[in-house]
Amino acid sequence: MNYYAVQVRTGKEDNFIRLVKLKMKNAGYSEDKCRDIIWPRRRLSERKGGVVRRNLKPLYPGYVFYCGEEIDSELHWIIRRTPGFYRFLKDNKNIQPLSRHDSEILRHFLSFGEIIEHSKVIFNQDNRIEVISGPMMGLEGIIQKVDRRKCRAKIKLELNDNSLLVDLAFDVIKSTEEKNGKQE
Repeated sequence: MNYYAVQVRTGKEDNFIRLVKLKMKNAGYSEDKCRDIIWPRRRLSERKGGVVRRNLKPLYPGYVFYCGEEIDSELHWIIRRTPGFYRFLKDNKNIQPLSRHDSEILRHFLSFGEIIEHSKVIFNQDNRIEVISGPMMGLEGIIQKVDRRKCRAKIKLELNDNSLLVDLAFDVIKSTEEKNGKQE
């Protein structure tokens, strides 16, 4: 299965997907085919005015993905004519699926669902983060920065030879050694 990246207007990804799916249904595409347009998001906890809210943010801001063997000419024109469309990656004339590395990272995140929840982590004796479970599992090598106060890790993602830093949330699980140390 291939993944194709579609660059769209940032902040309007949900509207773009809604319109594309509506146009696909009107053109006779099946409901299963309409589900192949995906928009991975991450759940972040944000504190504002002392109130913590759990918000959804895009994993790849300004991008939605099509999952399929190829983009046929009818779907190509449906996507191109939808308001908010900018371009296909690599370019509009020669549409290429994502590279193997980019597809593996996207597939890793999608294995946790289209909405990426918090990972469970602990900090070892050297104050280094260790991921116990969740979407950051196996991605420790691309963690650039950890903010323990906000419970976020900046991860460097690449898409079509461009890199971007994305915050992913985590929950700290206290180890039994830490609990015992604080009680004494």
